[in-house]
Amino acid sequence: MNIVKVDTNNAQVYANLYQGYGAEFSPIIDDKPNENGLFEIYPQLTGSVTGYLLYLDGIPAALTAIDEKSPKAYEICDFYVLPYFRKNKVGKRFISSLFEQLGGSWEIKQVAGAEHATSFWRDVVGDYTSGNYIEDIYEDHKWGTVTRQCFSH
Repeated sequence: MNIVKVDTNNAQVYANLYQGYGAEFSPIIDDKPNENGLFEIYPQLTGSVTGYLLYLDGIPAALTAIDEKSPKAYEICDFYVLPYFRKNKVGKRFISSLFEQLGGSWEIKQVAGAEHATSFWRDVVGDYTSGNYIEDIYEDHKWGTVTRQCFSH
């Protein structure tokens, strides 16, 4: 398992994987691709938002975009594991490694209709924090009603 930050050398890999993520969530968030068949990457990996890629045996397997909203206060904006790699707790190991590496406080939101994501995050955060986290329903300015998990360590 190799986690690398997205930079100019691998930004195209992130953009390529993001298309699968965009397609998977398109019916949930009512999004469609542009005239070239591509989903817009949101958020862009600029400013306080950092992208990470997970490689398994040299193959890109997952991505995440994390916004450092204030020092050591993070929000997971995007998280996607390619379907082929959705086994052996790959996603859980990927994000748990970043929790450890970055520390601080965390916020994770799931849009209404993404029950599979909510189930995943409850499992990950519940295990990582030994159940010591807060979950609520939150009105997000962009996404509407979301389920949110928050924790610090």
